[in-house]
Amino acid sequence: MKNILITNDDGYESEGLIQLAKTIKELDDVIVTIVAPTTEKSACGHSLTITKPLKFIEIDDNFFKLDDGTPSDCIYLAIHALFNNKPDLVISGINKGSNMGEDITYSGTASAAMEAVLQGVPAFAISQVYDKTPKNINTYGFDLACKVAKDIAKKFLSNQIKMDKRKFLNINIPPIHLKDFKGYKITEAAIRLYGNEAKIGKNPKGETYYWLGIHPLQWEQRSKNFISDLDAVSQNYVSITPIQLNLTSYEDIKTLKSLEYEI
Repeated sequence: MKNILITNDDGYESEGLIQLAKTIKELDDVIVTIVAPTTEKSACGHSLTITKPLKFIEIDDNFFKLDDGTPSDCIYLAIHALFNNKPDLVISGINKGSNMGEDITYSGTASAAMEAVLQGVPAFAISQVYDKTPKNINTYGFDLACKVAKDIAKKFLSNQIKMDKRKFLNINIPPIHLKDFKGYKITEAAIRLYGNEAKIGKNPKGETYYWLGIHPLQWEQRSKNFISDLDAVSQNYVSITPIQLNLTSYEDIKTLKSLEYEI
């Protein structure tokens, strides 16, 4: 039997999580464990909770919510507290919304996969891009995302996909119906273009507050050698981007050598 651990950053009641778990349970000879945050933790990045204790709350058999935990907390604690041996695969998602370009660095969904590979467990993150508003996901559902997740999981479990240490796959699903599926594109992360939007308002006490805005999906191509994740999704392809955790900028090492000295 293969053990698969599932989490997300939208919370344990998210439809994307429920549909993903239902689909992955259809695979032969698998045991699926779900550990998800109690509340939505979108854009929490790769944060761990180290200032207070955390507690698993059992929802159903092999289904837990982590009280006020982050996606990275869910993976870190589940691997060390719920498994005698490490799981064979971690799947993070299905996120409601995209995680492309530099958004990967904000993403709790992607960060759960990061934590998994830091712990030596193969992983992929999967996100459902929506058209204009999150409500539009209801028009096409998670059918395509579930099909892709099942296909990629099977390839991991059969060793058709093998990633080096500290690398994972970041998958984004275009906002289309399953019948319109065109195929996969292996992509690089685009250059996301960001604004600086924040909604200003007053609470009942007259105090000013700010609500950070959600940036529209605008981007630039990073190179001419590869198609980007945002370009692929805009053309209605499923984007699969291999991500590595090594952030070293190797091309700058030589130019910065002049700063070295010894005392």
